[in-house]
Amino acid sequence: MRAVGFCPGHITGLFYPCMHEDVLSSGSRGAGMCINLGAKSEVVINHHGEVRVSLKHGNGSTCVTKTAIMDMLPPGIGAYVNTSLELPMGCGFGMSAAGALSATIALSNLLNLPRQHAFEAAHRAEIINHGGLGDVAGLMAGGVEMRRREGIPPVGEVVRLADKLDLVACVVGPRMFTSTILESEGHAISRIGKRYHRKLLQNPTIDRFLELCREFAEDSGIITAPVRKALNELNNLGPCSMTMLGNSVFATGDLDEQERVLRKYGSTYRLHLDLEGPRIIHTE
Repeated sequence: MRAVGFCPGHITGLFYPCMHEDVLSSGSRGAGMCINLGAKSEVVINHHGEVRVSLKHGNGSTCVTKTAIMDMLPPGIGAYVNTSLELPMGCGFGMSAAGALSATIALSNLLNLPRQHAFEAAHRAEIINHGGLGDVAGLMAGGVEMRRREGIPPVGEVVRLADKLDLVACVVGPRMFTSTILESEGHAISRIGKRYHRKLLQNPTIDRFLELCREFAEDSGIITAPVRKALNELNNLGPCSMTMLGNSVFATGDLDEQERVLRKYGSTYRLHLDLEGPRIIHTE
């Protein structure tokens, strides 16, 4: 039994952590974008209980995916997972969530489980392993999304703000670790994130979202030196900000000129919104 799942990536623009005793009720409030590049996972069931997860393309840890897979497997059943990433991990593109969800959505198909099980397992694994707090919830909505209430729906509440947005993104510095940033800057992010989340609730439009992304990044004080340098060159070309949390920038507006500016900093990616969410692309 074999299935291949795909999950879009996710860029968070503004957020603040909201943690509770119940993992499924925990996460973040904020807003972000579900993007067309993501992760693909091939999952093969075995009947001797072995669980093995490997990255075919891309560098990074497989612990989130392995935790999520083991959460779903019944006793005596194992799985081989081979994941390919279309964007780098640790750069603010939600690749740990995408890797886990592409695998759990394939596994749920093989085990005839509801899709909700796949989302819950991936979210639990993200929280337990100190990965992204709101990526899985955001991916349930698609497009440009706003997490009105933390956690996985139906406990959490996520709404879609827009269906169309074209972006260019670029990795401009070394990998960042979400857990490290939240440990050192968590109090400031919580205080400032609440304020900007309230502002977006008052005017939940795509233009306001893009404005608030940059204001949140500036006020939270987490813009790194390489991100600052890139943003300074992009300021007159359209809305731009830092991916949360990564040494990467995203921009929309004059994409050709923005991409030309960003090429000297690193690899660039042309992106558009994904509206379908995690999905099965092959079974046999």
